[in-house]
Formats: sequence, C-alpha cells, structure tokens
Amino acid sequence: MKKNIKNLFKIFLLLIVAGIIFIAWANYSIQKNSDLYVSYNIADIPETKTALLLGTSKNLNSGVPNAYFYNRIQAAVDLYKSGKIKYIIVSGDNSTKDYNEPEDMLLTLTKYGIPQERIFLDHAGFRTLDSVVRAKEIFGQTKLIIISQKFHNERAVFLAKQNGIDAFGYNAKDVNKYAGFKTNMREYLAKTKAYWDLIFGVEPKFGGEKILIP
Repeated sequence: MKKNIKNLFKIFLLLIVAGIIFIAWANYSIQKNSDLYVSYNIADIPETKTALLLGTSKNLNSGVPNAYFYNRIQAAVDLYKSGKIKYIIVSGDNSTKDYNEPEDMLLTLTKYGIPQERIFLDHAGFRTLDSVVRAKEIFGQTKLIIISQKFHNERAVFLAKQNGIDAFGYNAKDVNKYAGFKTNMREYLAKTKAYWDLIFGVEPKFGGEKILIP
C-alpha cells in the first residue's frame, strides 16, 4: 500500500512539473511568434480595411471606469483618425441583457467622433478565439488589425494567424503594473489554453449569418 501511494505521489509531482513546463512553453512560444506583428507605434501598422476591437467591461465591479476599456477605445480612435483603418468590428460579451460590451464600445467610439456606420457589432465574442474566428467566418475578413493591450494582442494575433488571418496587433496603452497584476497572471493561463484549444480544435460557441463589410 505504501509503495502504491509513493508511486501515485511521484506521478502527481510529474504531472505538476509537466503542467508548469507546458505553461512556460506556451507563453514563450506565443510571445515569440507574435513579437514581430504587434506594436505601440501607428507607423508600424499596415493600412488595413478593418480593425477588430476586443471587448472588456466598461466599468470594474466597484463601479470605477475600467482603464483597459478606455485605453482600447483611444487606440481604436487614434488608428481610425490616422487613416490606417476604415471599419471597426467591436467584439465582446453580450451574454446577459444588462451586460453588453459591443454596445458600450459602439456608444463610446461614436462619442469620439467615429461614424456609427463604420462600426460593426459582434455580440458573440465571448472569448478571444470566438472574436478572431468570427471576424473571418462571419464578417469575411482575412486581414485584420487587432486592438487590445500587448499581452492580449500577442495571443489574439497568434490565434488569428493559426486560423489563416493576416493579422497585426496595435497595442493600446497598458495600465499600471499593480492594477493589472491579476489580469496579467490570468493571461499566463489564457495563453496556455490558446494552445489547448488549437490542439483539440475548439471552435466558436456561436455561428450566424454572414455580415458584409463594404
């Protein structure tokens, strides 16, 4: 009995070590493969018809405005006004009646002067994978500028390229390290899951009718 317990303990430790190695490898691989395709500099971004703005909540649970949200909005506005893009897909979570990331992004973008007819809503962007794949399958875009913070863009661009999209990431301003600590920690696991989804062929939760972007 003691021998069996000892062997099980060894197997458990090996699985933990293997998991840590896989997490480290997945993060390193995604960062390395996307490094040349993400930038904070608008001059580095190629002119592209459509940008994909990845959603997040407008406010934190405390009711305080979410810096990630407003920094992404500002990045999208800067990119549009620079003439680098003509249209924006706003993709986010709309899983309940009272929570609508795409609508919040649309309303905020229009306040910054972007015409509503230049903005397309994707209410089924529940995950980064869903947003990226739906941009191609539903909105017909095979070339995209993805807008989010750098840590998120690395994963999004990687997933886009793995799904046959010519993608670049325009990095929105990050938040301070203390405020973004939990988000950055979660990203380590998110990058690992991105590889997991590719290995097992995970697809977006919802499909839908094609939407034409002129």
